[in-house]
Amino acid sequence: MNAGRRVLVVDDEPTIAGSIAARLRAEGYVVDVAHDGPSAVARFESDEPDLVVLDVMLPGFDGLEVCRRIQARRSVPVLMLTARDTETDLLVGLAVGADDYLTKPFSIRELAARVGVLFRRVDRAAEQLTAGRIVVGDLEIDPAERRVLRGGEPAHLTPTEFDLLVHLARQPRTVHPREALLAGVWGWADATATRAVDSHVKALRRKLGADLIRTVHGVGYALDVPR
Repeated sequence: MNAGRRVLVVDDEPTIAGSIAARLRAEGYVVDVAHDGPSAVARFESDEPDLVVLDVMLPGFDGLEVCRRIQARRSVPVLMLTARDTETDLLVGLAVGADDYLTKPFSIRELAARVGVLFRRVDRAAEQLTAGRIVVGDLEIDPAERRVLRGGEPAHLTPTEFDLLVHLARQPRTVHPREALLAGVWGWADATATRAVDSHVKALRRKLGADLIRTVHGVGYALDVPR
């Protein structure tokens, strides 16, 4: 299932990068490795990976800048590795295009599982390509081309932001609990990770307008474009 899928692992610590690469190769992925910001961008352009595992702290320029540059070239899932688990760090990472994150120290087994979840979401999105356009108010979504327009203006979304928006837009004005969004969009059964949902909703509001998604306190979110 994983054969032929290419992952770029970027970490300035050779031991960590090597351990991640070995585990992912054992699971059938083709893995390339880079140890600093400039070489990560160069490898991304030359190797065209399907997914990037990216450490925040890198020499040359940091992982946030790497993420910003690669997402500007081609939208791919990014799993970010960070030494700090703070809301600010998470929001900054999501803002530049990360889809998921792990805080160091982490288990290699969990990282491999997260990579698998991200690829399953890519597969699920591909299966929905024939679903047709979604129009809610002045919001237009084209699943086939993964394009979004709000009031006729295009918005650049990360893969996770797009999948979350589609999930909400397929049932507009319906309240979706955070736990249900985690299961439906992320494929996670762990209900303690709802902060990831909150952070991606903030990113969507920033890119598409604060009035787009309504918060139902203590429950979840609903896409609520004005009629």
